[in-house]
Amino acid sequence: MPSIELRTRQSLALTPRLQQSVRLLQLSALEFQQELRTALDTNPFLEYDSSEADDVALAGTTPGEDASVPPAADTLAAVQPDGLTAESAASDTLESAGQDDMPADFSGDYGSRNSTRQNGDSDGSDPADWARSQPTLREQLHDALRLYRLDDRDRAVARFIIEALDDDGYLRQSLADLADSVDLEPTLTEEELLVALRLVQSLDRPGLGARSLSECLALQINALPADTPGRDVARQIAEHHLERLARREQAELQKQIGCSAEELRVACALVRKLDPKPGNCYGRAEDNYVVPDVIVRQVRNKWVVSINPAVQPRARIHRMYAQLFAQSAGASRSPLAQQLQEARWLIRNAQQRFDTIQRVAECIVAHQKAFFQYGEIALKPMVLRDVADELGLHESTISRATGNKYMATPRGIFEFKHFFPRELGTESGGTCSAAAVRALLKEMIAAENTRDPLSDVTLAKMLADQGVLVARRTVAKYRHLMKVPPAELRRQL
Repeated sequence: MPSIELRTRQSLALTPRLQQSVRLLQLSALEFQQELRTALDTNPFLEYDSSEADDVALAGTTPGEDASVPPAADTLAAVQPDGLTAESAASDTLESAGQDDMPADFSGDYGSRNSTRQNGDSDGSDPADWARSQPTLREQLHDALRLYRLDDRDRAVARFIIEALDDDGYLRQSLADLADSVDLEPTLTEEELLVALRLVQSLDRPGLGARSLSECLALQINALPADTPGRDVARQIAEHHLERLARREQAELQKQIGCSAEELRVACALVRKLDPKPGNCYGRAEDNYVVPDVIVRQVRNKWVVSINPAVQPRARIHRMYAQLFAQSAGASRSPLAQQLQEARWLIRNAQQRFDTIQRVAECIVAHQKAFFQYGEIALKPMVLRDVADELGLHESTISRATGNKYMATPRGIFEFKHFFPRELGTESGGTCSAAAVRALLKEMIAAENTRDPLSDVTLAKMLADQGVLVARRTVAKYRHLMKVPPAELRRQL
């Protein structure tokens, strides 16, 4: 029989304001800027704040002063950003190990260098000097192409070739496919494309515009002086015997080429010094979108954390509109009342976002102070729970506050997550971080004998001698993350 029953139940519901606060906290600096601009364009109660007094109050704070003082409640300072075939095996053989990651570029006015020196900053440098910007591959080639006197058709074909290059500097498409994809009158021929390709290959670094690894290496060898030892034998290896070089068939190589063992050794060493991916020497356009949320400086032997003071755009409540609306009849029942409330929520939640990010950054710097002094090798193991317990916040809040957030330091720009390395055990019963182990591995590999490189087993034993207990497969994983090839591909004859 149907019946009616009364039950009590508890449920947790997020209010609209709390939902907005959670969403704003997990946004990156660029995403937050876009969110704020959308609000400025759609909410009549928000306006740009261009007052010079507020600019001085925030951007004029010197490192020696208290940089954690928030701006006024109705004013918001938003961050402004600005595989294995024989050929691939040979390519991996030639890749250089241990390349440093280029720090991402960021723009904006990050403070005065003079004021930094006056307040006892250790290096007296502006944070913008820590980042470096390089032209992209296509930008560099287009700039070089402007120096040539070409007719409109030849210049258009050369530009098309440049745009068809991939990030490694290779032309992966065939000339026939390229000719079919270009709409020119009269119809473009493969011979025209080949002439334009030869021009592009001569614009900048040798090897750019190659259609295969063999051609890339041959172009670099041809650019060497004619008296370079082993040049002729190296050209034969690059053009016809890369597969044997990858398999280290020295006796067969010597037989096929008809050279002495010493000539072959010199030629192989020359080939291994070439760059299999010349396009990687140029900047990448996506690097420009990394924006630091906080800046860490050393002031009087103390590390100070401050929010990135690039403050455009700025927003505040339009006081005149708010006063006129409050004086109107039936204001509380007007649809504009909801927009006014949303404007106030946005400013308060955004300020709370900045406060939370700064508190988390200060806690990270306090725990990882040795990193800023000695580098990666001094990173300590840390988990989100450590920061959550210290700040009295939920672990999920710390996760949102560290995701897609970046910190500008004298050692470069790092994501907040970089400072939470995994914990590894030591022989003495203590702990060390995975980042410190990777730093140790990098130092060991850099100091190895290139004729007898260290294997993963040897590296694991050397770490154990220093008290760090890791398995061979762990060493192999870290070596792969550092883009270091295995020992047999690092050996130089």
